[in-house]
Amino acid sequence: MHKTPPRCVAAVDLGSNSFHMIVCNLIDGKLQTIDRLKEMVRLADGLDKKNVLDNDTQKRALACLERFGQRIRDFPPESVRAVGTNTLRNAKNAHHFLEKAEKALNHPIHIISGVEEARLIYLGVAYSVGSSADLKLVVDIGGGSTEYIIGKEDQPIKKDSLNMGCVSMSNRFFPKGRLSKNAFNKAVLFAEQKLEPFQKKFHSKQWRQAIGSSGTFRSIDKVLQSKGWSNNGITMTGLEHLVGHIKQCTHISQLNLPDLDIQRLPIFAGGVAVAYATFKNLDIEQMSIADGALREGLIQDLLGRIYDHDIRSATVETLAARYHTDKRHANCIKQTVKSMLHQLSNDNCFSDNPDVEQFLDWASELHEIGHDIAHSQYHKHSAYIIEYGDLAGFTNQDQILLSTIVRYHRRKFSLTSFNDLPAPWNKLAPIMTIILRIAVVLRRNRQDFDLPDFKIRIVNSKIELRFPGAWLLESPLTHADLTQEADYLKPAGFKLEFS
Repeated sequence: MHKTPPRCVAAVDLGSNSFHMIVCNLIDGKLQTIDRLKEMVRLADGLDKKNVLDNDTQKRALACLERFGQRIRDFPPESVRAVGTNTLRNAKNAHHFLEKAEKALNHPIHIISGVEEARLIYLGVAYSVGSSADLKLVVDIGGGSTEYIIGKEDQPIKKDSLNMGCVSMSNRFFPKGRLSKNAFNKAVLFAEQKLEPFQKKFHSKQWRQAIGSSGTFRSIDKVLQSKGWSNNGITMTGLEHLVGHIKQCTHISQLNLPDLDIQRLPIFAGGVAVAYATFKNLDIEQMSIADGALREGLIQDLLGRIYDHDIRSATVETLAARYHTDKRHANCIKQTVKSMLHQLSNDNCFSDNPDVEQFLDWASELHEIGHDIAHSQYHKHSAYIIEYGDLAGFTNQDQILLSTIVRYHRRKFSLTSFNDLPAPWNKLAPIMTIILRIAVVLRRNRQDFDLPDFKIRIVNSKIELRFPGAWLLESPLTHADLTQEADYLKPAGFKLEFS
């Protein structure tokens, strides 16, 4: 641990149905929940047929985030994790919305993949139900997606995210609250079709305990208990009673379920359809309900980062091994990068951002993974794997940043390719990439001997390298490589000088 842990931590989940925030005290490495906030924003309702998030929904979401932001405005950046899920994964204008959303919350917001969402949900559930040696299935029905995870103790083993949720299903099959037996059967069939390719993977033969997480399952459980249709969590028999009741109604106003939250009423039938299809396809007889969910998983993941157990580093190590990288060479690159960063920190080239060194460490480890596909243009293969792989712990923005650095660590250097990165990375990443490029050039011979005690200085767009004595004259290949590197950087407006 490099510095004193924060006294409070917070997690914000920008779900497709509700926004959640949890705030905890952190005392001697242990969590004490002190605040929970939830608002039903219905973000998924704001997506039009072209997947553009409408202005009214954005205003509703931003107003919620401003209220959340008041609670955590003074929290240091490293003590807060905020993520967006399915709707923001699909929204074509998510980038523009996030710019406003981050100002409202006063903290960065990252979009996570469905598989990463599944991993975090499992962490939250495992934390809330305690350790168990039994294999368990965790299902979370969100507003726009449903996550399925099988895990043991606190480790997810299999995980997937399917593009169906209580809001999207209700909008599609029960518009304006209209219900019918035919519409419900179509909704269940649709969900079963989505599940069919994963039936064997998540079937009851693969686990011993089923756990439901999310407002949909909690609402179903509450309704079943109040109606006397189940007294032990959610059962298949109880669900069939509820499904039969829904099929007899022609509008949600006729459901007459007093224990159902009025705000959940418009999206209840869509959630029940997904739950029923899940029970049928995976042969579930009984499911218990967990309090933990995505936000608790975010808190657990955040603790890992605070106490130097960052899952992202383990992911990078696994990926490097999978693609048979030269670990010794990668370590040499990392050492060279570290030496340059130490010098540049004295020149205030970078702001006090510990993530700069972290991302360059990961880039050093992964920049050659594309070699396993083809040597020619390997940097492009490396970047593709990083951007589109399911990398545990990484957000979409994390992967794009890392991919961009790796993509431009050699050959052509395109400054405009960094423009779409979120601040501050749109300004920092080009310099970070140049540092990696120089390290790769200086270590091109792949020998283990130490480099001379060279000096680096960056002022605006000018990079100065100074080598001791006659070392550069005695290293004609390095001299030639640096000359070529200067030519690569020149069109982007950077001037590399060395002597």
